[in-house]
Amino acid sequence: MKFTFQVLNNLRTILSTIVDNHSLEELNAVPEGFNNNIIWNIGHVVVVEQLLIYKMSGLEPSIPNDIINKYKKDTKPEGLIDQHEVNIIQDLLVSTLNQTKTDYDNGVFKDYNAYTVSTTGNTLTSFNEALQFVLLHDGIHYGYILALLKAIKI
Repeated sequence: MKFTFQVLNNLRTILSTIVDNHSLEELNAVPEGFNNNIIWNIGHVVVVEQLLIYKMSGLEPSIPNDIINKYKKDTKPEGLIDQHEVNIIQDLLVSTLNQTKTDYDNGVFKDYNAYTVSTTGNTLTSFNEALQFVLLHDGIHYGYILALLKAIKI
């Protein structure tokens, strides 16, 4: 799992750098042909990791319910996100993964409620499988963010 955590950490660092290097307007832009924006994708990555890892392990996610409800599966941006919320999401991007690694190292994840993911149809049956899927999921959304970056360039 060490390598999976390393790759996830690298991806999250890249996403954090994207936030640092783009304006609030760019982070909120929904280009023609898209149904979401950069900051929604980053918030979604945070929420999905928390739900697939913690909730499916019978544990409480460490992020507020309002963030979960705003960025979970089958949601989309409902308006512009202010800088305060961008800062919260950016902080959660790294802090949640660090906490997951600490909890993993401390043996916190013992049980897992099987969950079939809609993206691939695979059923996750353990923490290890869920973390591997989170890596795939983060990668998918990183690719989507790269497409959004291309589309918003003026």
